[in-house]
Amino acid sequence: MLPLSRSSWGFAAAGAGLCFIGYCIYFDKKRRSAPDFKKKLRERRLQSRQKKSTSGATRMPDLTNPEAMQRFFLQEVQKGEELLASGETEEGVEHLSNAVAVCGQPQQLLQVLQQTLPPQVFSLLVQKLPTVGERLASAGASERQPKTGEAGDTGVVIDEVVD
Repeated sequence: MLPLSRSSWGFAAAGAGLCFIGYCIYFDKKRRSAPDFKKKLRERRLQSRQKKSTSGATRMPDLTNPEAMQRFFLQEVQKGEELLASGETEEGVEHLSNAVAVCGQPQQLLQVLQQTLPPQVFSLLVQKLPTVGERLASAGASERQPKTGEAGDTGVVIDEVVD
């Protein structure tokens, strides 16, 4: 058997690399030209977004138990502060908005948060409050079905935020 020179090994490696790159380009072109590629891609992204949003959903406490509400409030504030400190803004805002929603005096809490949070984080918090209020109201309605003549509105409604 003949010994191969250094340049022969270099040519062989370059040829193998070119074949690999060519195969990758060919495979990618075939994959992208498939008729249902974009549909599958959209479905996969939608599923991952839904999975992410449902896995991060916080379970609301019993709205009739003041101790559970207080524990939940403190827990959500702590989680929100920790997540904001670690740089996870969206998750931190989610937990802080849960805390504002169950707070007995949301206007005062919002004023404190406005002074302590950066403006962009506070604006995210204010944008998220209506959806959290709806979720809280639906959680309260599902736990306690209102009787005839009884008000079913248990959510927190924030009319305005004072700058």
